[in-house]
Amino acid sequence: VQLVESGGGLVQAGGSLRLSCAASGRTFSRSTMGWFRQAPGKEREFVAAITWSGGRTFFADSVKGRFTISRDTAKNTVYLQMDSLKPEDTAVYYCAADVFPTGATMSESSYDYWGQGTQVTVSL
Repeated sequence: VQLVESGGGLVQAGGSLRLSCAASGRTFSRSTMGWFRQAPGKEREFVAAITWSGGRTFFADSVKGRFTISRDTAKNTVYLQMDSLKPEDTAVYYCAADVFPTGATMSESSYDYWGQGTQVTVSL
């Protein structure tokens, strides 16, 4: 199983980035897909998640109204559209798959597979 993130980079505050997570190696038809992030010196935290088939979405309060999560089941890819970026959004962003979702969508321990991460840096 592989999750490969892309789309990170350096952007000015107020700008936008779109992260992609391409999944391969198994079927993700029942999986919940999530995005987490880890800033320097901080613990990894939940950002957003989407149920693969139902399209329900979940967001951390800190990104509600600014971030959007979507998925393309034909391409086995999940996207995180990040708008109105702030310096505090600077972090390594990780894609994760919960292949047996039980509803604990925001819990890191629920996720079975993780990508390698992509750096997002937001400058003033």
